[in-house]
Amino acid sequence: MIIPKADRKNIFMALFKDGVLVAKKDYEIQHDALNVKNLYVIKAMQSLTSKGFVKTQFSWQYYYYTLTDEGLEFLREFLGVPEGIVPATLMEQPIPQREQPQRPRKFNNNNNNGGYRKRDRD
Repeated sequence: MIIPKADRKNIFMALFKDGVLVAKKDYEIQHDALNVKNLYVIKAMQSLTSKGFVKTQFSWQYYYYTLTDEGLEFLREFLGVPEGIVPATLMEQPIPQREQPQRPRKFNNNNNNGGYRKRDRD
């Protein structure tokens, strides 16, 4: 299928930016996130899948496309992106540090048996 170069570039830029792409299995509509026909998105991703640049998962009438390492290199060359820029899915997210909850203090008894009383035996 012949896809206009501007549309192909928009599809590839969106895929490179996020590292993933979602398309509904409907060939008659415009893509939700891109200003491109949904058919163009599906066929461009089908081409990349056959070359091994994208992994495809189909579920509940939606195609889910994930960029592979080989696809990353291909898109970097196709779009002319420098080596230091990576998709959002490959960026390292800082892990927020949680504060440790304060533990309650142990009951301090004079006989140091952990707060338990001995039972009086008869």
